[in-house]
Amino acid sequence: MVACPICDKPVSEANINRHIDSGCKNLIDDPNPPSTQANGEKSKAKKSAFFTPSSQRPERTVSFKDEAYDSASSPIVAKHSADAHASAPKAPISNGPTFVAGVKRPLEQDDDGGSSEAKSWPVTPTPKKQKNAHAPLAERMRPQTLDDVAGQELVGPDGVLRNLILTDRVPSMILWGGPGTGKTTIARLIAQTAGTRFVEINSTSSGVAECKRLFQEARNEQGLTGRKTIIFCDEIHRFSKSQQDVFLGPVEAGQVVLIGATTENPSFKVVNALLSRCRTFTLTKLTDEDVFKILKRALDHEVPGPPTPSASPESQESQEQSEDALASQTGHHLLTDDHHALLRYLAAFADGDARTGLNLLELALDLCQRPSTTAEDIKKSLTQTLVYDRAGDQHYDTISAFHKSVRGSDPDAALYYLARMLQSGEDPLYVARRMVVIASEDVGLADHSLLALATATYSAAEKIGMPECRINLGHCAVALSLAPKSTRAYRGLKAAFAALSEPGVAGLPVPVHLRNAPTKLMREMGYGKEYKYNPDYVDGRVAQEYLPEKLEGRKFLGSDDLGTQVDAEAQESGEPSRTASEYDDATEAEVLLNPDGD
Repeated sequence: MVACPICDKPVSEANINRHIDSGCKNLIDDPNPPSTQANGEKSKAKKSAFFTPSSQRPERTVSFKDEAYDSASSPIVAKHSADAHASAPKAPISNGPTFVAGVKRPLEQDDDGGSSEAKSWPVTPTPKKQKNAHAPLAERMRPQTLDDVAGQELVGPDGVLRNLILTDRVPSMILWGGPGTGKTTIARLIAQTAGTRFVEINSTSSGVAECKRLFQEARNEQGLTGRKTIIFCDEIHRFSKSQQDVFLGPVEAGQVVLIGATTENPSFKVVNALLSRCRTFTLTKLTDEDVFKILKRALDHEVPGPPTPSASPESQESQEQSEDALASQTGHHLLTDDHHALLRYLAAFADGDARTGLNLLELALDLCQRPSTTAEDIKKSLTQTLVYDRAGDQHYDTISAFHKSVRGSDPDAALYYLARMLQSGEDPLYVARRMVVIASEDVGLADHSLLALATATYSAAEKIGMPECRINLGHCAVALSLAPKSTRAYRGLKAAFAALSEPGVAGLPVPVHLRNAPTKLMREMGYGKEYKYNPDYVDGRVAQEYLPEKLEGRKFLGSDDLGTQVDAEAQESGEPSRTASEYDDATEAEVLLNPDGD
């Protein structure tokens, strides 16, 4: 049973059309049935209301109510609508919810502006919570366009990679850069800008079977829609050689576009066959200013401010006052005081890692919520992360810088790199072994005692261990730095090795008089027959050839301890060479440390 949209009387749903055609006079159901019938229908209605979905009940009544205002378009309804509404009493519908129909505004009011009051009071929608509100700040602030990527010229306005992306010529590539430089972000933006299918895998959780399945899906996608597939492999250097070989065929055939991200040198960690099929792009380390801009943008996004700015000076001044008051209440002013001094401190603390900087900012924002929190409290809560990998580039770069500092007679730089390695957990025996090499390679003939000192330092580090052996290592490092240098023996050895690369030199026969003759047959063949034993002669001087006949007169050992090149910059600056006497005459007060470093 439904209510008639004209007379509002109860009519059976099957008879509603004929009821309207009769002018709302016939086929009207009795609203007051006998008591027994009413009770039965009431219980039946409750039962049906309980089991009937609610979405089916209101739609019937509401749909008629809404269509009632368009009833004038029907000639039959228009004829009887006025009489029906004036004479027919409105019977309430029981056993169900009451639906009130809203009055539609005539179309002419939009043109005449008759309902201006409704327009003058806009309803402010309730701000919705972001979908990734629970994600870390670094993930929420990930750039959405190439213009938002900071500190990377490759995707800048004139960047090579940006031009390849915009011209839809994205090749397979290896993105090599430190952590937090934007490798994953750039890969995602490449797929977003190029409009290709993007699949992201990780070498720690993906195997050969999954990669083959992705290749098959990429072939199907390209065959059906013509759309390319970009496979982004994070930490590709963790893939084994056999796993990397799986990419060779699909990448060479152009079935997929591989974008690999790595923090390790791809020359050592990526197989040559795959490296030759990809272009390598190096992402530079972010500067402190780049990280500061990223943190400043994140701070403006996270810290709540006034909803809308106003153009009038009075309202703008009140807006600034309310913003300052809000910041002082939450403690966020600590991050903006003194020209964002604390924010710049966080940027420097991040050491070129945008992800680390954003994580530090998120920690600082949480600490600002605590009452009576100061900037010093936030600084003490930070944990310094030393960027040093004992198996990566930092390992080799730092020991190389240490060696070159000793060779250049700069004890200050040598001590710095030595302390940096030991503080990062480097094996002290590794450093000691390198100093044994330095004693012969760089000091060499200038001071023979340094080789014994370096060997004793290795023995001390092996027996004592850290942290005390750092003193022995420092002693040897300074002694090697201040010692005179001579590479005469080392350069002579390299010249001999260079001669062996010449055709036929490595296999030249040893002169007969220098050969060993342990047997009678060898002695009969003349081995060692004409050899002159030097100790039998005055001063050990004899006329005898020791090199093979083809190399007679060849010199490998030079006469100079050092080279003959002149550094023009050193001459122009007038900087004297570093010698031991320069440090002996120092008048500055020395600070001595006990074995515990105090």
